[in-house]
Amino acid sequence: MTTAQETTAYAPEEAPRLPWAEHAPDVYKAMIRLDSVARRGLDPKLYELVKIRASQLNHCAFCLDMHTKDALAAGESVERIVQLSAWQESRHFYTEKELAAIELTEAVTVLTEGFVPDEVYERAAKHFEEAELAQLVAAITVINAWNRFGVAFRMTPGHYQPGQHG
Repeated sequence: MTTAQETTAYAPEEAPRLPWAEHAPDVYKAMIRLDSVARRGLDPKLYELVKIRASQLNHCAFCLDMHTKDALAAGESVERIVQLSAWQESRHFYTEKELAAIELTEAVTVLTEGFVPDEVYERAAKHFEEAELAQLVAAITVINAWNRFGVAFRMTPGHYQPGQHG
């Protein structure tokens, strides 16, 4: 007997446009180093929430796959990950500090106004010591750079294992 899952035909997986890390290995290695120092001093769950939110905004499927899996491995709940795209309507799932980080992530990622609004920055500054705030902005900046590589080269999601690149 054939099950419904066996008869479901999924769209074919697309190959990446270019294995960019092979063609720019020094850039890739520098990004890995930058990523490792940008995460220092940040709570691992918060760090992954920031990476997921930026990746949602940037439509980076590869990074969404990676950071969702890493967040789950770090002990984050499925519920909080699912609600992240609607965080403004789901504020009660997050701490005030996490909300400030998520809001700052959006402001730095999108730059709708051409700058990060003072009120967004000030809210974050209330919850993070200066060194931690600097690290947070570094982490947001790094995931945005990774997202640009992922989107530009259409990196294929679905094959990442938690901790594989960490």
